[in-house]
Amino acid sequence: MARNTQNRRSGRPQGRIIGYARVSTDEQATEAQEIELRSAGCDIIVQEHGSGASRVRPALSKLLREISAGDTLVVVRLDRLARSVSHLLEVIEDLTAKGAHFRSLRDPIDTSTPQGMFSLQVLGAVAQLERALISERTKAGIRAAKSKGKLSGNPGIREKRPEALARMTAAQKAAYGDRIQASANQWLPTVRRMRPDHTWDDIARMLKQRGLDWTPERLRRAVKWMVTERLVDAALLKKSPPRLPEDRLMTLVAGIHSSNPDLKLREIACQLERLHERTPRGGSKWAPSSVKNLIDRARRSGLITDVDIAAAE
Repeated sequence: MARNTQNRRSGRPQGRIIGYARVSTDEQATEAQEIELRSAGCDIIVQEHGSGASRVRPALSKLLREISAGDTLVVVRLDRLARSVSHLLEVIEDLTAKGAHFRSLRDPIDTSTPQGMFSLQVLGAVAQLERALISERTKAGIRAAKSKGKLSGNPGIREKRPEALARMTAAQKAAYGDRIQASANQWLPTVRRMRPDHTWDDIARMLKQRGLDWTPERLRRAVKWMVTERLVDAALLKKSPPRLPEDRLMTLVAGIHSSNPDLKLREIACQLERLHERTPRGGSKWAPSSVKNLIDRARRSGLITDVDIAAAE
């Protein structure tokens, strides 16, 4: 892909300038946004079609996963990117964590400049105030209802009205999707590397070693949701092939190494011990040579390349 070669004296970051253009379902095309984005120097433009009320945006999710340090994400207006201040701040936080930047052409937001960062801090304060006001209004409403002898909560849900229950279910599904997408960068790369060769149980244990609290069923459900939304390949849900105990150890070692190719044999052995995996002979202590034997088998099976082997030794 093309690279941004702007003058270093301008202070602009070196990297790609990527435009993001979104239109709602009742709009026709992104052409007007694309013209502005190209005029701003965007090398690449990602298009999205969908409602602004939903965070389920496959193109944006893919872009955030693939964006690199030094890149800049550009939008015409803030409402093209996020449906709320809190959502906007989450996206910018993800970009900042990757060393990337954000810029809105019609708003004073440019995270590569001190002025832009100040504007962002103001937005953060606004979001915090907004949450506090909503909380206070909610509490005041509950107190007022109680003083009048009214029950708190949604009367439609209490009375089990179908339309109210349907709205509640839709809201719960949307909130679940938001949580899954917000955390995907932490666990999805490991799932992609290990599925379907490894069981959900093996992957959940691997993630737990990294401090991520997943059960096999919750992990499978999260991936199923992403498949339904067409965010990941359906092949991730394929049934894992049955394996003999040694075959399972071989693929587990291959998966550990694929998740972090820089690990040495001793470090892989330590991970196996923390996972309480028994050696092929039933022991609890793993020697680097035992790991090497499994890696050699994984190489012969095509699970690990010769280059990977050299890195592990």
